[in-house]
Amino acid sequence: MTPLPLADRATLQARWLDLTRHVLPRSAAARDWPVSADHCFQRILLDNALGGCWYDHVAGRPAYAHISDTELIAAVRLGEAVLAGADLHALNARSLAWRRAAKRAAAAPVTAPVSRDA
Repeated sequence: MTPLPLADRATLQARWLDLTRHVLPRSAAARDWPVSADHCFQRILLDNALGGCWYDHVAGRPAYAHISDTELIAAVRLGEAVLAGADLHALNARSLAWRRAAKRAAAAPVTAPVSRDA
């Protein structure tokens, strides 16, 4: 794995886009991964790098342009780790679990507290 320079944002973004748009999708079929589309890799890597649904942590789109250098480095390193054999099935399952939990929370009815003084 090539070390990622901390100060070179353009290099980080270029590696992110190459990994998620080209390298990982091309590798998907041969590795029996659960996803093959670029946006799926981006979701999985960003969610896992940020510790939850990326859109709950990022104030703009595209996400890679609005996260910190440290977060982008974490996402790129995670993509490199997947290429090296990290368990993409587990990373995908974690990402989907966060999203199911967020969806359930958003769908839960909001109720006012019941007053016992009446």
